[in-house]
Amino acid sequence: MSNALDDLFENNQQWAAATEAREPGFFTRLLAQQTPQYLWIGCADSRVPANELVGLLPGELFVHRNVANLLVHSDLNALSVIQYAVDALQVKHVIVVGHSGCGGVRAALLNQRAGLVDNWLRHVQDVRDAHEGFLAGLHEGLRVDALVELNVLEQARNVCHTTVVRDAWQRGQAVVVHGWVYGLHNGLLQDLKLTAASSEDVNLAYATALAQLHQRWRQRNAQT
Repeated sequence: MSNALDDLFENNQQWAAATEAREPGFFTRLLAQQTPQYLWIGCADSRVPANELVGLLPGELFVHRNVANLLVHSDLNALSVIQYAVDALQVKHVIVVGHSGCGGVRAALLNQRAGLVDNWLRHVQDVRDAHEGFLAGLHEGLRVDALVELNVLEQARNVCHTTVVRDAWQRGQAVVVHGWVYGLHNGLLQDLKLTAASSEDVNLAYATALAQLHQRWRQRNAQT
C-alpha cells in the first residue's frame, strides 16, 4: 500500500477543472461569500453525501456530521456549529438527517461493543430505552430502522431545545428545525414531519411526528 494518495489529488484536479469549465468563475464567487440557507446535521457514514442528496453546490449547505447524527447538549463541537450557522450565517433551516441501516444505531440497539464509540452511542441507547416498549413490539428485522427514525426525532427535538435556537426564536429570527431520514436502499429522503418554527411548536410537532411514526411502523409490522 502506498503512503501517497495521488489518485485523490488527480480526482480533485479533474473535479476542479470540470467545475470551472461548467461554471466559469465558480471558485472566485465561492471565495467571496458563504451564504447557505440550510444546516445539515447528519451521520458520518460515507454513503450519505449531504450536498449531492439534495442537489446543492458547495457554499449552499452547511454540514455537521458525527456517528449516528447526534445532537448532545454537552457536545461543544456540534453546538458551536449550530451557533455559527444560526447567528453568523443566518441559516433558515436546521435539518437532522438519519439514514436506514445505520451501523451506529444497530450497535446501540444490540449492545454491540466497538470501543470508545460505545460511550458516544450511549445517547442512542437512551433513545432506545425511552421507546423500549414500542421497539419490543416490532419484528426484529424492523427495529434498527425504527430506532433510526426515533433517534432523528429525539435529536431534532434536542436542536429545538438548544439555547442557540431558543434565543433565535425569542428574538424573532426565522429558523425552522426538521427531521428527515435517508433510504440507502432507494436514495430517497423522507420527511418525518417534525417541523418546528418556534418554541411553541416543539411539543406538538414532536408528538405528532411520533404518533405518525408509531402508526407507520405498526402497519409495516402487521405486513411482515
